[in-house]
Amino acid sequence: MSSFMETLKIQRWDDHRYYHHSLINQSLHLFSATTFLLMWFVMFWDPAIAAMIGWIVSMTSRQIGHFFFEPKGYDVVNHATHEYKELVKVGYNLRRKVVLLSIWALSPLLLYFQPTFFGMIRPWENGWEFFRQLGMCWLFIGAAGVILRSIQLFFIRDLQTGLVWAIKILTDPFHDIKLYYKAPYRLMRGEIDDRIVLGHSH
Repeated sequence: MSSFMETLKIQRWDDHRYYHHSLINQSLHLFSATTFLLMWFVMFWDPAIAAMIGWIVSMTSRQIGHFFFEPKGYDVVNHATHEYKELVKVGYNLRRKVVLLSIWALSPLLLYFQPTFFGMIRPWENGWEFFRQLGMCWLFIGAAGVILRSIQLFFIRDLQTGLVWAIKILTDPFHDIKLYYKAPYRLMRGEIDDRIVLGHSH
């Protein structure tokens, strides 16, 4: 158990120090984490609506922070290039995120032209049914994204790395709130970059 927790700590620290320099990104992660918790709450009553919240609000705000506000140049605090960070990223680096987000973005077209989803579901008959079936489709894509990457990590790394990463993903909303709850306040004070602090956090 101590090894499991240490691996989780390392994965969280690497994710934080490599990919969360921008306080705008941190603030968006705080918003994303809060709405992810709302998603888990709604999941008990309506999984389709929960998936809509998770993808449209939580994931979109989260990835906007990574793609548009996070520095891509040389990281002088961690002595790492962007290319190195992408190479050692345990979970979804930016390239893998593009693939996942493309599948998500194209899925409405697939459901529209294949209402039975190749015979797997009852065909939608109106806009509301399409909306709800799309939500369930997005729920499946999200779950598959976590499960398939975890299984891949079992083979390219080891069993513990894959399991730890899956736990990290599921608990990230709580951890993000703990880490980034001050980010909006710091932004309002005129701060933009957290790298100086990160260099003294380990």
